[in-house]
Amino acid sequence: MTESIGMVREHLPDSAGAFTRLGIVRDGIYKRIEYAIENVFDICAMLNTDLRLGVPGTDEDIVDHLIQQGVLSRGMLTNLKAMKGFRNIVVHRYGAIDDALTFAILQEHIGDFAQFRQEIEAFLRSRDAAADTRD
Repeated sequence: MTESIGMVREHLPDSAGAFTRLGIVRDGIYKRIEYAIENVFDICAMLNTDLRLGVPGTDEDIVDHLIQQGVLSRGMLTNLKAMKGFRNIVVHRYGAIDDALTFAILQEHIGDFAQFRQEIEAFLRSRDAAADTRD
């Protein structure tokens, strides 16, 4: 996830017009964002399993479990729903994607990945610290 987002940041231009003209690099940005979003939900699924939070029916169930257990904040729910929706548009309607809108979304929400990572890392640190005090 971090590597993909780093590559997107590195190649994302300063304007929507420049983004539209990127050609194959733009296509790579779409694929890297898709991959990063899939990584986010894979991480959520692994945590749900590792923490034995129950058998989920959907990605939304997994996210709900993680929020209920304090792994993720309630505010992250909105971000993850938006990521999932964006990924579905990229995967299923690629030809109909509005590059200018995508550029605006990326500019506004690329930091959501870092926020997700921070929340996961904070949870893991607190869990490790709690385990250390029990030892």
